[in-house]
Amino acid sequence: MSKVRGKNVDIAGLAQGVLSGDRRSIARMISIAENSLETAHEQMEPVFSKTGQASRIGITGPPGSGKSTLVDALTSLLRKKKLTVGIVAIDPTSPFTGGALLGDRIRMQGIGLDPDVFIRSMATRGSLGGLCAAAGDAADILDASGKDIVITETVGVGQSEVEIARVADTTLVVLCPEAGDAVQTMKAGLMEIADIFVINKADKESSARLTVDIRGMIELKTYDKADWKPPVVETSATQGTGMEKLYELIENHRKYLEHDNRLHNKRVSSAVRKIQDIVISQVEKKAWRENQEEYIRQLGAKVVNGEMTPYAAAGIVFEHIKSNS
Repeated sequence: MSKVRGKNVDIAGLAQGVLSGDRRSIARMISIAENSLETAHEQMEPVFSKTGQASRIGITGPPGSGKSTLVDALTSLLRKKKLTVGIVAIDPTSPFTGGALLGDRIRMQGIGLDPDVFIRSMATRGSLGGLCAAAGDAADILDASGKDIVITETVGVGQSEVEIARVADTTLVVLCPEAGDAVQTMKAGLMEIADIFVINKADKESSARLTVDIRGMIELKTYDKADWKPPVVETSATQGTGMEKLYELIENHRKYLEHDNRLHNKRVSSAVRKIQDIVISQVEKKAWRENQEEYIRQLGAKVVNGEMTPYAAAGIVFEHIKSNS
């Protein structure tokens, strides 16, 4: 029995519920991961060994490109293929409650009642990359619960959306004619992370031009023979067209990753980055404890007065952390 926010929680029992696919246990464990990061290591311990089986799909792109509608349509197709699905939908943060605004949940009502689909809306809480800090843990929990596919959808926040590539095996970049020209897409860094480009709302007249532009940009990059060259697929999520082709491309990318140990290496890189993030977070908490605030303000004053550089001050803080570890 462990304490989370002052309440006794049977972590072992909760983990067993997750592993058996119990929806309430899954929801509660994700809530603990989201709200009590200091106990995340304890609650993830009994479930983490069961992760790694699900295919993980990341979906990102500019706001208004139809990401949530695409998730709804893609999930409907996956269910027709008898695949179970977990969805982590990153929503904007409410300025009043700090919680998710649940816009994605509203747009996914078509699949929300399916017992083999689990949807969790999570707030960004100001994090960069369109992902909240606990999104990776939520995906791990859904993976451990036995879901065949885990989809993570970002809020769509511009240039920092590239973080999605860290938690996904296959990253879909969703674009539509109304989202701006292709040059803006390239500037946003999305060209580098896309495994598949999805031109959504393909029923629009200008979608053909966007498709040509994206394919032209792909051709500007040099690919080795063994490299994955991102394909472009046109869809209309509201009409359900292009979804079979999209699924085929996702499967092709999965097969590509499974060859020559690529999937393992990609996941190792993701794990390394997560370890780095956890270490940085822990060090940051140590550095900015309340009893440190006045001490660091004194160093800040010395920097402003020209008595030392910010680098020297940071070195002093780091040495102080080491001596108090």
